[in-house]
Amino acid sequence: MEHPLVVGTDGSDSAFRALDWAADEAARHGLPLRVVYASRWERFEGEVSPEGGERPSEQVLAESVVASAADVARRRQPDVQVSGEVLATDAVTALLNEGLHATALILGSRGRGEIAGLLMGSVSLAVSARARCPVIVVRGDVAGLAGTHGRVLLGVADPAGETAAVRFAFHEAAVRQCTLEAVCAWPLPVRDATEAPLLAADARRYHEKQASALLDEALDGVAGAYPAVRVRRVTVEGPAHKVLVHRTAAADLLVTGAQHRQGHFGLQLGRVAHTALCHATCPVAVVPQQV
Repeated sequence: MEHPLVVGTDGSDSAFRALDWAADEAARHGLPLRVVYASRWERFEGEVSPEGGERPSEQVLAESVVASAADVARRRQPDVQVSGEVLATDAVTALLNEGLHATALILGSRGRGEIAGLLMGSVSLAVSARARCPVIVVRGDVAGLAGTHGRVLLGVADPAGETAAVRFAFHEAAVRQCTLEAVCAWPLPVRDATEAPLLAADARRYHEKQASALLDEALDGVAGAYPAVRVRRVTVEGPAHKVLVHRTAAADLLVTGAQHRQGHFGLQLGRVAHTALCHATCPVAVVPQQV
């Protein structure tokens, strides 16, 4: 039995956008959808006796948020099996635990609160950095959220460490029946202003050739399993984080890899993933090296 897609909710507008996207994604993949809400109050249920026998407002709120979200998902995609649960812990811990038995975690890019519109949601960022399954942060403009571009964007930098991300991107493109655009960016080294133009051109050709070879190495081992997917291989000069964010304007999903370092505590996202999660104009999937 395939693991479900798990979507986190907190009742915010961002969470409902993620919920809509998650319901559509579950329908595309034929997967069940599990809606979860983290509530610390549940830890104390049974230890505190409310006066008059009424349920605590925190408990009512948590159950209402989950029930409402599940109902929205069912109405949006009636054929998708939807379940919901309130989890008795903090949001990051709850989602990381859910990720151990999920096909992917789907989250909004903002949470509730006064600064929600200013900063990348701390929960989304922390979960993306530490989850053991793919994490998709739903963000972007109307076209990117609607999936009207017909393009999945894949950032490639290290073929040896990105096989899981490459497979994920191919599978998404196959399910969506759209183009997979694989991009490898190569920054040209800073050179002296007096350097001969011919030498600069030679350096550019060399780095472009290296980037092209890197793309071939990353894609060729997976492409054979997805013969129907049209692949566009792109090499471009510039910093990878800027190149990819710019290209998300014409993409429905950006896929990037993340390598977890054993024994390392704290955020483990590279510059590309971190920048994309904060600035991309389409949903971003962060796929750990070992899925």
